[in-house]
Amino acid sequence: MAVSYERQGAAAVLTIDRQERRNAVDGPTADLLQEAFDRFEDDDDARVLVVTGAGGVAFCAGADLKAIDTFEPRLLSDYGPFGFTRKIASKPTIAAISGWCLAGGMELALWCDLRIAAEGSTLGFTERRFGVPLIDGGTQRLPRIIGLGRALDLILTGRLVHSAEALEMGLLTEVVQPGRHLDRALEMAEALANFPQETMLADRRAALEGIGMTFEEGLRFESAAALEVFEVAQRGAARFAAGEGRGAAGAGA
Repeated sequence: MAVSYERQGAAAVLTIDRQERRNAVDGPTADLLQEAFDRFEDDDDARVLVVTGAGGVAFCAGADLKAIDTFEPRLLSDYGPFGFTRKIASKPTIAAISGWCLAGGMELALWCDLRIAAEGSTLGFTERRFGVPLIDGGTQRLPRIIGLGRALDLILTGRLVHSAEALEMGLLTEVVQPGRHLDRALEMAEALANFPQETMLADRRAALEGIGMTFEEGLRFESAAALEVFEVAQRGAARFAAGEGRGAAGAGA
């Protein structure tokens, strides 16, 4: 099967498995990705989605250009051509990257909140060379992640960036030893799952939705989101005042 979905602890692991095509996605595979996304959203016990590619050679090499015609029914889909790239997950998401992360595959990684990559991974919008446009959110997400100037460099030139440069520019969250990308993503997923969920999700929603607002609108949105979970915050503050959690490290430690 081209896509697998399995629970590992608090995480749902979504794996693209078309290794003979460097995990490139065709239309039927995108349909399976959409189904997996819906399954994650409906699974209350799955607190984090980890997206990865099978085999370690490629996270995803983008759309399968030998089967580009199979995407036509999905071009106007509310979910997006690449499965679910026009949707916003209600819970945290992590890309576990090893090897090639290219074109639509890079757009899929940008869809995720966090990106953990193995050393030596390579990222880029290689579809620039073939005259294929970015249609899975890359033009909107990349500037928000690394800034407009650096984003335009990658979007216009289609040049490849390796893991060290991608980490330096903020494109990657963390770089780990080869073979450790999925383990590290799962470790981080468990750490996120152990935080009080209501307040973490409220802060995540304020950050994501506030991007398109004016600063003043964003502050009001943040305040409203916090007010919705204020009782949870009060209980957490009381636990801290009683000595719980002092000196603790965050999920990225």
